Amino acid sequence: MPTPRQKIVITGASSGLGMGLARAFAAQGRDLALLARRREVLDELRDELLAARPGATVVTAALDIDDPEAVAEVVPRVVAELGGVDRFIANAGLGKGGSVGTGHAAANRQVLVTNVLGTHACCEAAVALFRAQGHGHLVVLSSVAGVRGMRGSRTAYATSKAADAVLAEGIRADLLSSRATRGIRVTTIHPGYIATAINEGRRGPFTTDLDTGVAALTAAIEREPVRAYVPEWPWRAIAGLLRVLPLPLAARVSN
Repeated sequence: MPTPRQKIVITGASSGLGMGLARAFAAQGRDLALLARRREVLDELRDELLAARPGATVVTAALDIDDPEAVAEVVPRVVAELGGVDRFIANAGLGKGGSVGTGHAAANRQVLVTNVLGTHACCEAAVALFRAQGHGHLVVLSSVAGVRGMRGSRTAYATSKAADAVLAEGIRADLLSSRATRGIRVTTIHPGYIATAINEGRRGPFTTDLDTGVAALTAAIEREPVRAYVPEWPWRAIAGLLRVLPLPLAARVSN
């Protein structure tokens, strides 16, 4: 079992899985730095966590991951306030879009910018810190949606999450190539449909409630695998099916 990571940075902590992870890790006594665009929501969450565990360390900062210069400045600053970083969870992302060629170009582009370039900016900042100290755990939130091209409102989102998975794998390969950086672990998480705002309108018979999804996600992150499907059942099996089914069938399964 890996040594518990005490100091954790979470992006996109103002809602959904990010907020759930903040509550779960705070309950375990971890020190947290919480980042998102909505500082007021983060401060409310900080107050909630401190009320439950007086004396805990919870740092908050406003951050728009679409701004790479802001990411490069804010991440090291909050890590300094936190007193270091053991784990960085790149969770922030968007899920709204529309079918390509139907007037949703701006929304689709925004999904791609935030989920790919924003995640990349966060990884740049986090891995630079990990390289300097020679250890750490980077967690990148991809999705089961990134396994295969998807239709309609999911096309841009699935594309972005496939890119996130490849980004994480490339970082992992690079770190493993040097003895100095082999102590840095990289985990790619592929959540299935969990009842959060990002999956609104995409919920089917296998949708998992938020509490169950967060518990499975937290447990997977703690194991520090190369990749994990959350929850493991049925999403590992569904991801396997999506990879081999003919596209028309895959589109129906993922609808």
